[in-house]
Amino acid sequence: MKTFIITGGAGFIGSNFVRFLLKQREDVQLVILDKLTYAGNLTSLAGLAVNPRFTFVHGDICDADLVSKLFASYQPTAVVHFAAESHVDRSIDAPAAFIRTNINGTFTLLEAVRRYLDKPERAKDDFRFLHVSTDEVYGSLGPDGFFTEETPYAPNSPYSASKASSDHLVRAYHHTYGLPVLMTNCSNNYGPYQFPEKLIPLMLCRALKDEPLPVYGKGQNVRDWLYVEDHCRAVLTVLEKGKVGEKYNIGGHNEKTNLEIVHALCSILDNKSPKANGNAYHEQIVFVKDRPGHDLRYAIDASKVQNELGWIPEETFETGLVKTVDWYLANQNWCRQIENGSYRQAWLAIQKN
Repeated sequence: MKTFIITGGAGFIGSNFVRFLLKQREDVQLVILDKLTYAGNLTSLAGLAVNPRFTFVHGDICDADLVSKLFASYQPTAVVHFAAESHVDRSIDAPAAFIRTNINGTFTLLEAVRRYLDKPERAKDDFRFLHVSTDEVYGSLGPDGFFTEETPYAPNSPYSASKASSDHLVRAYHHTYGLPVLMTNCSNNYGPYQFPEKLIPLMLCRALKDEPLPVYGKGQNVRDWLYVEDHCRAVLTVLEKGKVGEKYNIGGHNEKTNLEIVHALCSILDNKSPKANGNAYHEQIVFVKDRPGHDLRYAIDASKVQNELGWIPEETFETGLVKTVDWYLANQNWCRQIENGSYRQAWLAIQKN
């Protein structure tokens, strides 16, 4: 049985990927490494601990000794690297954590892989290091055009700069040391288990509590949206079929302004969870001061992964958004546990033990 180390597997995309992979591949043992920062949520992995192919390790990707021990103990055939600080607003207020985790943490993993593969009995051809990154490394687009794999990097926030740096490290370790790496740069993900600081879950949680729905500026910033399970399928496709040393842009072909997103969510809620007083959810929308350096538009050209590897998204934006709203309506207690902090009790129990 193959063994994959999944970093950041208690986060939003990571936890979805863990669930997806356990369903899709019966020949893979998963070792989840997660520091359980504020966005790491063990309840997102609820029910998986009974699976004999699932192992959770509480730890930091910057801990070189721990990472090396995991490689020695589990002899992985792949690392899928999701672990990252990812919220732009937080990176503006406190960039140090982003530098440490996204750059130094990636460096620590790459060094561990280099040492692990630097043994005659290990074949590099049988190993993969897949680095999951973001389209934000490319900067901001005007009203036209798309990000391709050849688009020059121009990050505009501490978050995107830290991810750009980690991308460059991964590429350098391939060209310098021959590490068998793969890279993906994805557009905005949405779906179940997303921490409610990001746009879609934030709006849903606030709407259901009858709180204001804050929209930056005039709400005209454009993002390409990708349903998280489509992203998980793309990551697995790249892991299994991708060419070593290559990067692949992954997008959903769903360009929407932030205001369009919020109105779409309000309309779905009006239908699925109407207010007792008959008021419409869009009446809660308020416009707030824009954040510094707010990129105008992102748009992904995903033709490379589609043409070369055969991946295409299965969900339209409309079907994916309805599935997302349905999940949050059915799991409002998950949001309440985050809002009141009780989700961290599992994390505290691990610390005590």
